[in-house]
Amino acid sequence: MKKFSTIALLLALSSSVFAADEMNAPQTQCAFLPNAPDQHLVVKGDTLWGISQMFLEHAWCWPQVWGMNREDIKNPHWIYPGQIVYFDRAAGRLRLGQPAGGGGSDTSPGNIPTVRLSPQIRGENLASNAITTIPSNVIEPFLSQPLILEENELKDTPRIVSAQQGHVNAGKSEKVYAMGDLHGGSFFQVYRPSTPLKDPETNKIIGYESAYLGTLKLTREGKTDNEAHTFLVTTSKEEMTVGDRLLPVPNSEMANYVPHPPSADVNARIVSIYGGVAQAGQNQTISINRGSKDGIDIGTVLQLYRLGDIIADKTKSKSVIKLPDEQYGTLFIYRVFKNISYGLIMQVTDSAQVGDIVRKPE
Repeated sequence: MKKFSTIALLLALSSSVFAADEMNAPQTQCAFLPNAPDQHLVVKGDTLWGISQMFLEHAWCWPQVWGMNREDIKNPHWIYPGQIVYFDRAAGRLRLGQPAGGGGSDTSPGNIPTVRLSPQIRGENLASNAITTIPSNVIEPFLSQPLILEENELKDTPRIVSAQQGHVNAGKSEKVYAMGDLHGGSFFQVYRPSTPLKDPETNKIIGYESAYLGTLKLTREGKTDNEAHTFLVTTSKEEMTVGDRLLPVPNSEMANYVPHPPSADVNARIVSIYGGVAQAGQNQTISINRGSKDGIDIGTVLQLYRLGDIIADKTKSKSVIKLPDEQYGTLFIYRVFKNISYGLIMQVTDSAQVGDIVRKPE
């Protein structure tokens, strides 16, 4: 998996207080844990989410306690192994510093050492070591696969016309032959016509979840209009066959947004559980029926609810009661399309199911 871009701009730590109404999240929600530590030494494998859970009751309060604005959320301050996150209890804020003797630090009010950073260019070696928001290994496959395609997106793409001679299907290290305009590309992903995803609320098709099969490398381009291109199967999730379609390999960089609540109310439903299973638990991926057109962006944190049952009122004749919707989990959005978003289940006390409610944190 590719890491961050080779040159990353390190923003200065902001000293301004984050306005609560900018994210529609009242300050009273962003409480520190009673047993929050005074400091945490950042080590390799840490994530923003994990560190946030050490200090805060809600991980999505991270921007407020660091004084971030909306632009900082999209391009967060990189935090590296070896640095220290300090809890400034007097100010109710977190601060970033270095171990004693590390240099480059001042002393802030309350004797909390902080690094005074100004915008500067960081080399590839440092940027690649910056901690991620959530565990990248869990979502890596989903960053390099389109997942959601429009209805006719595969219509005019190159297509496999034959497998290696004598074979019906092709797997890793075998040849396939394809026709179509490659637009100068050499590396492609292979997809099978997609499964429609229906909105649980309207029953309308809102996208097509692609069936990812693997990757191909061009070994010989066709010399004439009716000569097939030759490819080698470099990775294979499933066997490929005639009619499967090719798309260029996309950029798989992880957009490292800070966890944050949405800027507007969200009332969504779970559309699907990736892999076609009936239920999902922690660290599994689910899709919801809201996307970029609804104000969802990468890093949005939502809560999962089970719809409350309608029951008969045993204390009153011919009367029914709706039980409250029960909140049972937290969802971190990491990939966003127009009508659909994919999220990683971060914490649950029950299993997630298709049709469950997804809302803005309360």
